[in-house]
Amino acid sequence: MSQDKDKHATREGEFQREAAVACFNKAWDLPDEKSRSQEEDMQMLVPTHASRFHWGNAGKRDNWAMRDWQISRIYADLKQPTLASLFAQSALDTCEENNLGEILLSAYEGMARACAVAEDSEKARQYVDKARQQLGSVKEEEDRKIYAQQIDEAEALISK
Repeated sequence: MSQDKDKHATREGEFQREAAVACFNKAWDLPDEKSRSQEEDMQMLVPTHASRFHWGNAGKRDNWAMRDWQISRIYADLKQPTLASLFAQSALDTCEENNLGEILLSAYEGMARACAVAEDSEKARQYVDKARQQLGSVKEEEDRKIYAQQIDEAEALISK
């Protein structure tokens, strides 16, 4: 009986992880589109929130930080500053509480983006600066380029 429970728990955990990854990836299908319908906006939100749910059941702290960062990015893209800030702050808190170094860069970028959408230019610039400082700790050149591009995108949102 105990062995059956262990197998079920293992299958359930595998399902949750697979669903979390699939939903996380699916949420990135539309953000780069400049002209989206309301239905397409919802098609971004549903999988990212589903990913959050599944990571909550099967993930670890780094997954939790990344899921909230992704949600904050999408809400920022949808010009929803309150929700963008809520999830960006959750990602940042998770990173800081658990010493998640490289993910901290994404959390700073998410906060910068959320602050920019909220038209808090001063705070957005502070988070851009923190993200750029953190960029030096990224070992992989390709990762550094991706992060730098994300920081540049966040910075471009800041009101002059």
